[in-house]
Amino acid sequence: MPARRVSVDPQGPVLIEGPVEIALGDGTIARSDRFVVAVCTCRRSRTYPWCDTTHRPRERTAPPPEDRNP
Repeated sequence: MPARRVSVDPQGPVLIEGPVEIALGDGTIARSDRFVVAVCTCRRSRTYPWCDTTHRPRERTAPPPEDRNP
């Protein structure tokens, strides 16, 4: 079996060339057939063990709207 490439980003997920199977602590298996998967390392993802970019800092791109009701 060929080796899998794993890329670790200290500010984000672990990227693994797929397909992959991940054995979770409760004994369940998470499987993905994608060519690259992002595995969550912060445990904040709603789709754990897959990364949903929750780790990214959220910044507003526009100022909040002004309150027009005095």
